[in-house]
Amino acid sequence: MPVLTGMARAREVIPGMEEGLFLHAGPPVTWERMCGPMRGAVIGGLLYEGRAKSVAEAEKLAASGEIALAPCHEHQAVGPMAGIITPSMPVFIVENEAYGNRAFCTLNEGLGRVLRYGAYGTEVIEKLSWMEGTLFPVLQRALQDAGRIDLKHLIAQALHMGDEVHNRNRAATSLLYRTLAPAIAGSGFDTAAIKSVLDFINGNDHFFLNLSMPAAKATLDAARGSPTAAC
Repeated sequence: MPVLTGMARAREVIPGMEEGLFLHAGPPVTWERMCGPMRGAVIGGLLYEGRAKSVAEAEKLAASGEIALAPCHEHQAVGPMAGIITPSMPVFIVENEAYGNRAFCTLNEGLGRVLRYGAYGTEVIEKLSWMEGTLFPVLQRALQDAGRIDLKHLIAQALHMGDEVHNRNRAATSLLYRTLAPAIAGSGFDTAAIKSVLDFINGNDHFFLNLSMPAAKATLDAARGSPTAAC
């Protein structure tokens, strides 16, 4: 039973997460062998974290080996597309209530020029900073007030409404919006912040994707180590 229980910064909750560690989608890979979009996401992550002030500086730092790289899946996390998780990024905390294991994922940025597609321009970094500075605290407070959210129940409803909770998440996002909107409205933040958060989720049909993925991981990870898991 995967449930959304809260949010925190990656460094605070992801096992083994350190300041000099970046997590990425897929299997282990070095900077030299990364595809273009993933390299772009690492560059964007270094700019976002303030570890580099320019693209050239970020590329040099990434190639130096000073930044450790590891697969998200080795740290109970998932990374959509290029899938970079840096220490400061807010993440959802999803728990499998039946077995007690957890999974983590960043927040969906929407479509267009976004980090998960390898973009790292000024507008990308500004959006990530807004997500950390405004979206995250408002949602974190709302989730504290709303309590656990049953993701399996939302996913089941969304499937009946035409979603497949991967490329199509309009119904799932709408159901989540209805669940969280009252708590967001009553979160105590100023009106501008509340409106911007509600507008962002309402205008981002893919917002639920970053919950369906850790929900799937939390469900499947319960079988990790089972003698029948590879069958």
